[in-house]
Amino acid sequence: MSGAAPSPAAFPTALTELTGVRYPIVQTGMGWVAGPRLVSASANAGALGILASATMTVEQLRAAVREVKSRTDAPFGVNLRADAGDAADRVRIIVEEGVRVASFALAPSKDLIARLKDAGVVVIPSIGARRHAEKVAAWGADAVMVQGGEGGGHTGEVATTVLLPQVVDAVDIPVIAAGGFHDGRGLLAALAFGAAGVGMGTRFLLTSDSTVPDAVKAKYLAATVKDVTVTTQVDGLPHRMLRTAMVDSLERSGRVTSLLRAVRHASAFRKETGASWPRLVRDGLAMKHGKELSWSQVLLAANTPMLLKASLVEGRTDIGVMASGQVAGLIEDLPSCSELVERVIGEARAALKTLPGAS
Repeated sequence: MSGAAPSPAAFPTALTELTGVRYPIVQTGMGWVAGPRLVSASANAGALGILASATMTVEQLRAAVREVKSRTDAPFGVNLRADAGDAADRVRIIVEEGVRVASFALAPSKDLIARLKDAGVVVIPSIGARRHAEKVAAWGADAVMVQGGEGGGHTGEVATTVLLPQVVDAVDIPVIAAGGFHDGRGLLAALAFGAAGVGMGTRFLLTSDSTVPDAVKAKYLAATVKDVTVTTQVDGLPHRMLRTAMVDSLERSGRVTSLLRAVRHASAFRKETGASWPRLVRDGLAMKHGKELSWSQVLLAANTPMLLKASLVEGRTDIGVMASGQVAGLIEDLPSCSELVERVIGEARAALKTLPGAS
C-alpha cells in the first residue's frame, strides 16, 4: 500500500478518538468528486476521507473501496443514501471490506445503525436540524455532522454559527461542524463552539488531488462570495452552487421544460448507476415520504447527479452545475490534501496562541 498509516491523536479530539484519524478534519462525501484518489489522499494526510457512493453501482462501490485500501492504510469512510433500494447491499460491502466509518446524507433507520455498530462500523449521519440530531443520537449514532446554510449542495437556511451550538447542546455524542469551513481559524472556532472537528467539501474539491477538471477548478477560484447562490430550480430543493449561465437558464425554465429535462436525466442516471426503473420508483417513494416532496420534485431530483456530472466530471459547465459552499469566494489556491491539512492544523495552532490568556 502507498502511504503509511498516520499515528492518531496528533491533534486529539473526540472525533480523532472515535475514528482513529490523526486530525479532526473530514473530507466530505461529494458525488462525482470524492472518489478513490481524493479519499486516499485525504486519509494519507491524516483527515477522514469519505467516499461518495450514491453515484456508483454496487459493484463500483466495492471496487472503489478496494482501490482506496490499496492506496492507504489509514481509516476512511463511505457515504450512502439510507433510503436507497440497495442500501442493504452497500452496507454489506462496508462491513465485509472493513470500512471504518459509514456516513449518511439522510438519517439511517434505527435497525441500520444497529447493524453497522454490531459490525464495529462508526455511524455518522449528516443532519441539518437539531431535532434530526436528537433522533439519530437516540437511535445510537456515534456522531453527527451538522451542516449550516453556508455549505454547498442541498442546504438549509440556518447559519452554522446558529445551528452548531444548538446541536452541541442537544446531544451527548461528538458533533462535526460543516458549512463555511476552509482554514485553521474556522477549525478553532468550531472547537470553541463545542464541535469535535470540521467537515470541508469545497475546500477539498479545490485541491490538486481532486479529479475535477482544471478548467472547472479555475471557475471556482475566480468566484466571489456573491457568485455563490441558492436555487430550487435544479431539483425542487434549496441547492447552493455557483451562479452560471446554466443556473440562470434553469431558473427561467417553465414547468414542462423542467420536467422533460428531468425525465431525460432520470433515464441517464438509471444507465449510469445500473438502477432499474422499479428501483428508481422505490427510491422516489422513499424520498417523497422522507421529505414530503411533490411528485414533480421527486422527478426533478434526477437532475442533480447528471447536472453535477456534466460539470465536475466532463468539464461541461455550459450544460452542468457546480455545487459550492460560500467559502469558494475565499479560496485562492489548489494545494495537495497533505499541504491543506498541515496548513489548517498549523493555522489553528497559531490562532490558539493569539487568544487572550493563551500560554
